[in-house]
Amino acid sequence: MLAAGAGLRFSDKGHKLLAVLPAVDGEPAGTVLDRALAHAIAADIGPVVVITGAIDPPLPTGVARRHNAAWAQGQMSSVLAGVAAARELDAHSVVMGLGDQPGVSPADWRRVAATDGPIVVATYNGRRGNPVKLDSSVWDLLPESGDEGGRSLMRIRPDLVREVPCTSSPADVDTVEDLRRWQSN
Repeated sequence: MLAAGAGLRFSDKGHKLLAVLPAVDGEPAGTVLDRALAHAIAADIGPVVVITGAIDPPLPTGVARRHNAAWAQGQMSSVLAGVAAARELDAHSVVMGLGDQPGVSPADWRRVAATDGPIVVATYNGRRGNPVKLDSSVWDLLPESGDEGGRSLMRIRPDLVREVPCTSSPADVDTVEDLRRWQSN
């Protein structure tokens, strides 16, 4: 789970990942990151590692932390930190999502994880989103810098991409207005 950015578009006090969402549909109240993590954990697709950077949020027991000291250089630095963690775990693939997307369901995490392909990307109403699964065969193809995550590799190697239709919400919390929408649901 990528959770390293500074959240600069969020103009309220505190970091957006630590903003509180109300209890809804049987889910307890908790932070944006708590909700996103709960869904990744519930998917039960493997070890959960959170890539941190600008902040050092509390994490649930059993969730590993990997600090990305280069977080300010862009999202790719966090993707590469996630890949490094996957290599240390002897994983054959990594499924990455964003800490500011609390609506991605466990079922959609599982759909992406269960689909074979070098690069597997969730789609929502035909638009690509997260999570994204990267097979170890493509890890060395990732750019060394940038702020796009895996999108740049998908653009230059569309032949490697497999899309998976997903049904949950890919909406993120980037601004106070986004947070208010989540809080009013």
